[in-house]
Amino acid sequence: MAEISISAEERTEFGKGAARRLRRDLKVPAVLYGHEADVMHLSLPGHELTQALRTPNVLLSLKLSGGAQLALPKAIQRHPVRRDIEHVDLVIVRRGEKVTVEIPIHTTGATLGGGVIDVVVTALPVEAEATHIPAEIVIDVEKAEAGFHVNAGDIELPEGVSLALDPDTLVVHVIAPQAEEAAQPATEPIVGEVPEVGEEAAEEAETTDES
Repeated sequence: MAEISISAEERTEFGKGAARRLRRDLKVPAVLYGHEADVMHLSLPGHELTQALRTPNVLLSLKLSGGAQLALPKAIQRHPVRRDIEHVDLVIVRRGEKVTVEIPIHTTGATLGGGVIDVVVTALPVEAEATHIPAEIVIDVEKAEAGFHVNAGDIELPEGVSLALDPDTLVVHVIAPQAEEAAQPATEPIVGEVPEVGEEAAEEAETTDES
């Protein structure tokens, strides 16, 4: 797993106003914690962070004044409308350390007979070294027929990665197209008005970073 290096500056101002000023400067407020270290309040470059977070469970090498620090994203807060990153929590990790993360599940291949792929678990919980987290888990459903299924314990994981979920948990299965149609509602849902997000709701979203 590649490390992505990103600049980080310590913050000395906090609260809603300080957070807004950071975002106007295209920066993102963040906190860094873990391993009993003092919590650090940081600002990160918005564009670089957005690009880095396109990779699930990305390992960040934060360039701080005291040296580089490895970290994993723990929680990401986004604006409810624009979906911009408004705040991120980062947890300190060390090389060789085991962490529990969720790996995205993807399928490849085409089923037979119009079978419908149902991904029950979209992200598989695993334990892996912080510096060797798989980017994704791919399940091959090529020529699979209705009734085909894969449980968590059936998935072959990379060396050093272990399952953090009941092995009997259903992850993916293929269902007959008739069964999928039967699962749809018999009547169309009533379509109501979609409420607009007002300025008050948007203002509340900007209060997520109080630290």
